Amino acid sequence: MSDLDFSSSTPIKPPAQPAAPPPPPVYNAAMAMEFFKSAGKPESFAPGATLFKEDDKGGGLFGKSDKMYVLILGEIEMIAQDKVIGTVRAGETFGEMAVIAQAPRTATARAKTASTVIGLDEKQFQVALQQKPEFALMLMSIMNNRLRSTISRLNANRALHAGEAKESVVFDKKLLAGLVKLMEGQEPARYDAGKLIMQEGTGGALMYVVLEGKVAISIKGGVVGRAGPGGVFGEMALVDQSVRAATATAETSCALLAINRGAFLHLVKTSPAFGAALLSGLAERAKDMAVRNK
Repeated sequence: MSDLDFSSSTPIKPPAQPAAPPPPPVYNAAMAMEFFKSAGKPESFAPGATLFKEDDKGGGLFGKSDKMYVLILGEIEMIAQDKVIGTVRAGETFGEMAVIAQAPRTATARAKTASTVIGLDEKQFQVALQQKPEFALMLMSIMNNRLRSTISRLNANRALHAGEAKESVVFDKKLLAGLVKLMEGQEPARYDAGKLIMQEGTGGALMYVVLEGKVAISIKGGVVGRAGPGGVFGEMALVDQSVRAATATAETSCALLAINRGAFLHLVKTSPAFGAALLSGLAERAKDMAVRNK
């Protein structure tokens, strides 16, 4: 996504938090169809044909062999370890996690009936996102649901803290500078080392982008990740308007760019680079969580 930037976006000043914010985004099949049709072409598969195989590693982030799909006609079976784990029906998307998270396929996709799909590779996805950036918000909502479900399952299995607390970077230096420019006039929020920034289980009105320093992200009392310059946290509560999934504490003195939901929605809808970067960050977090119980 390095070729995406904020250069075409208009600088904004964060709008006031709306008194009655819109409900969280839900899956919209019509929007998905429009998104895929804007950059891809239909492909047909005979019954029994395989679209991709479990553990396929593809070609890296949006590599040439990686595609995400929407099903137009027919049914697609998702198979893991030789067992059918689900069925994709017309209007539904599939395969997006492997594309965005650079992860091996977690299941095989096989046509149960004669099926027609549209698949998007790297360039096609970026073209579609430029035309319909609001689709990123819907994908974030899907990933949020999966991530919250994974956290709940890991906690129940006592595996939540089994993995490494990795440091995440969502915005590279170029994108971070562009975001700061878009939010011109907003002073960074500063926290001393050890200060609580947000609390798990409470309502969330802001997401944060780290400009300086390092922040520890913890769930159920254990550190599960860290965010340094270019890192992001708190965005999940803005996507689905649910309570905070984690606690954030300043590990060092830090400066943060705070973004409220109004500004967040504006950025997603007007800056494809912003939405694409957040999608990648959420997918990476989901991938990290998913391997903790293996």
